[in-house]
Amino acid sequence: MTKKFKTLFPVKSSLISLYIALTVPIPFISSENLKIPSVIFFILGLFMIIDITSDYVETCDKKIHYKTNFLSRIFGKKNWEIRWEEIKSIKSLPTSQGSSVFYFIDDKGNNLLLPQRIEDFDIFLDKVKNKTNISTKSISYISPLWTYKLLTFLSVLMVVGEISLFLL
Repeated sequence: MTKKFKTLFPVKSSLISLYIALTVPIPFISSENLKIPSVIFFILGLFMIIDITSDYVETCDKKIHYKTNFLSRIFGKKNWEIRWEEIKSIKSLPTSQGSSVFYFIDDKGNNLLLPQRIEDFDIFLDKVKNKTNISTKSISYISPLWTYKLLTFLSVLMVVGEISLFLL
């Protein structure tokens, strides 16, 4: 049975709301001859950020498949898949923020980034553990979920502040 794991909603909403908070004032403060192009580029950018945050993971009884969208592939993010029996270990590497990222290591020594920003992450990790017999106890989200929620909240506050400034 195939199971789809989408990007976490708090991750998507934080990135989209931050984009909106940072770019929505531009059409209002740009000169008259740049208003239309700035609106067009705002909409294009919004489409791009929504597309880029729509990557997902599919699992089935035979493999894990990471699927990116068109724009992600243009910017260098690649689709990948790995069969369960090819996974030999999971390697942890520290990030500069004090967290850890994890990689699937296959039987050829290739590293594939374990997705850590997906919905139903615990179910995904259980499936990895059951299919590979590798412990996933130390694996968690790359960042605490509250950080994404805080970023969304602050971005929404920025938008409200920007709107109130234009209405005054």
